[in-house]
Amino acid sequence: MKKLLPVAAIGLALALTACGKKDADNAATNTVAPVAPAAPYTGKDWTATLVKTPEGGFRMGNPDAPVKLVEYASITCPHCRDFSKTGGDPLRQTYVRTGKVSWEYRNFVLNPLDVAATLVARCQGAETFFPFIDQLYATQTEWVGKFNSVDEATLRSVGGLPQQEQFTKLIELSGLGDFFKERGVPADRIQACLSDKAALAELLKIRDHGANEDKVDGTPNFLINGERQEGVYDWPGLEAKLRERVR
Repeated sequence: MKKLLPVAAIGLALALTACGKKDADNAATNTVAPVAPAAPYTGKDWTATLVKTPEGGFRMGNPDAPVKLVEYASITCPHCRDFSKTGGDPLRQTYVRTGKVSWEYRNFVLNPLDVAATLVARCQGAETFFPFIDQLYATQTEWVGKFNSVDEATLRSVGGLPQQEQFTKLIELSGLGDFFKERGVPADRIQACLSDKAALAELLKIRDHGANEDKVDGTPNFLINGERQEGVYDWPGLEAKLRERVR
């Protein structure tokens, strides 16, 4: 991600954080023993149970699931995109749908563009949050690439704008204005999301809690039943941990 001058009201809270870990760090998590396929599940589909949590995340699944997964992730992080691509469907279909695992996604914003896009995605509510996240990851190369092509002089000029105008310009420069409009979010709604100071404060609170309380040191990071999964940054590694706990 190209560096942008910090938004004045956010300051150091948006200093860039490592996105994921080096491949060598992940090597130990990439080997998972094959298992026999499970019988088809015919019970309640818990993937349709969607709520916003008191911690500010969005949760999919059985609120009383014995295994509670929390994912800290950034929509501008390529490692998070890769996790979504490889792990999103099996996590939903094998673990969340059956009610054995609940999955809470907490936004861990890394930069001002991340903040702007996340504000719009979150303010549409729980029902559309996960589809927006999926589609932002699926198109990440396009809108991040478009932003990365912006010249430094333009970025400096954006950095001098008032906060809401900065967010608006970032959405425009990345092409995300059209992305959201094509998915039913009108321009006036986008502006309302970007100017919501309470939503911004909540987003930064989630990030601070992740960094200070849950010891999140990069994205994605995972907690299972409140315990951070050290060295787990991809789907094979996470699934191995889930299998240890799911009965």
